[in-house]
Amino acid sequence: MKKVIGLIGQTGSGKDIFCEYAKKKSKPVFCFRFSAPLTEALNIFVNAIKKEDQQWLAMCLRERFGNNILGKALEKKVREIKKGTIILNGIRAWEEFYMIKKLGGKIVYITADSKIRWERIKKRKEKKDDNSSYKKFLRMEKVKTEALISKIGKKADFIIENNGTINEFYREIKKTIQ
Repeated sequence: MKKVIGLIGQTGSGKDIFCEYAKKKSKPVFCFRFSAPLTEALNIFVNAIKKEDQQWLAMCLRERFGNNILGKALEKKVREIKKGTIILNGIRAWEEFYMIKKLGGKIVYITADSKIRWERIKKRKEKKDDNSSYKKFLRMEKVKTEALISKIGKKADFIIENNGTINEFYREIKKTIQ
């Protein structure tokens, strides 16, 4: 049997931790990021990827090939997997939301206060611009690729507020996956 879960949440809300926890607690679990094709392409051209670079490339691709271009890339992978839990991380467009629903999936919206998320991304140092000011962080959240997150999130099957401890978050993830 195959279970599909789509994750939506602002930067630093805990989507990657959700995936890591799911991988530890059940087998098999496959996690795919909507941003993975963007990261792969950018790695060819630059040494250090910025969130801004990913946002720009996503907008270019969506403008040229449609809002579900990243969803189409992941849908191919989902269809190849016959058994297990598949987590699609980083929904940013309605087309991606509807694609997951068409696959029989459930949507999980992970949310957290902006200051908490900003502190988290500063610590993780995943992208070159993760150490930006709080003001710039808030500006990047208003970019077109980020604009629909809370609207789409309100239509999710499950909502997890991740403002507490890591153990509280783990309990919420466990409940949601079950």
